[in-house]
Amino acid sequence: MKTACGTLYLLPVSLGDTAWSRFLPLEVQQTAARIRTFVVENAKTARAELKRLEHPAPLRDLQITELPEQDNAATLDSLLTPALGGQDIGLMSEAGCPAVADPGARLVARAHALGIPVRPMVGPSSILLALMASGLNGQSFAFNGYLPVADAERDTRVRKFEEESRRLKRTQIFIETPYRNDRLYDALLSVCQPSTRLCIARDLTTDDEWIRSCTIGEWRKGARPDLHKRPSLFLLLSA
Repeated sequence: MKTACGTLYLLPVSLGDTAWSRFLPLEVQQTAARIRTFVVENAKTARAELKRLEHPAPLRDLQITELPEQDNAATLDSLLTPALGGQDIGLMSEAGCPAVADPGARLVARAHALGIPVRPMVGPSSILLALMASGLNGQSFAFNGYLPVADAERDTRVRKFEEESRRLKRTQIFIETPYRNDRLYDALLSVCQPSTRLCIARDLTTDDEWIRSCTIGEWRKGARPDLHKRPSLFLLLSA
């Protein structure tokens, strides 16, 4: 008799130093607490998250495997072998929802190909939380990840996305390495039109959460926000 497959659970991770009860339903915490096999983006942060989730087992007794940067079907199959044998697996990103702007999508795709059930669990997505709070167009939006580091290339990309936003009425969403937030902020204020609306969402779901949405012209007149080394998202919508 063939053993039934386990399930690949997509377990959201905290966006900052926050008690799990503030950002997760109880069912998600209980599910994570009973799983013993995890595939994760970063083992160190995954262990810290499992400790936050009050996992009852000693962390050394859990199977925690990092998702390799370069993989193929054989590698992914190896990570999913426990599920084929009937064990549940938890997939965890470094922050937020796994497989959304996240390399875990490769494992999810392979699970579907192998017939392994996939179950997404409710939890924080910084992209959606920022979009919800922005007041910008939530019917049409694009997540663009990181912009180029070089100033000229970054500015060209910003102009391109601003034009696309104006033409398609589409909200454009960016992130940046926290220590470069100030550079991106300065670039947006320099390159974008005064009427373009910009939302900045910082430290979401934490005690330091801060969100502001207004035009580039208004940002230029206001006080400079504290963004240095603080996780932030940038959203713009051109008029």
